[in-house]
Amino acid sequence: MPDVLKFSIPGKPEYVQMVRLAIASIAGTANFDVDAVEDIKVAVAEACKTVSCHGFDGFSNTYEIICEIDENSMLITVADAQSGHDLVKANRPCSNCPNEGDMALAVMESLMDKVEVIAGKVGNESVKMVKNK
Repeated sequence: MPDVLKFSIPGKPEYVQMVRLAIASIAGTANFDVDAVEDIKVAVAEACKTVSCHGFDGFSNTYEIICEIDENSMLITVADAQSGHDLVKANRPCSNCPNEGDMALAVMESLMDKVEVIAGKVGNESVKMVKNK
């Protein structure tokens, strides 16, 4: 049975670095090699931006990170918590939102073994990614 870790995070961009570091620590503890940990960190950051930012006028109030680890792989889900997108974008990090999300998807697909973007009922998204050892 895989180990499962789950946490919620505010949608503010300054928290993405914290998520990257937390997931990198989990991947390192699960014995992924250094290159795989770096791939996971970048892919997770792109998933966080996709879920919390792209397609909305405000950042997501909160989103969830779910990490499932077994002896051969790591499944990471970044999901909009459907709590609204009310956090004001003081300076718009992407000039052509949501079209820049296409680049995020390309980055995630190049670094992870499997990526799936799941559209929700109210425009929210979830990103599921798998990295194999």
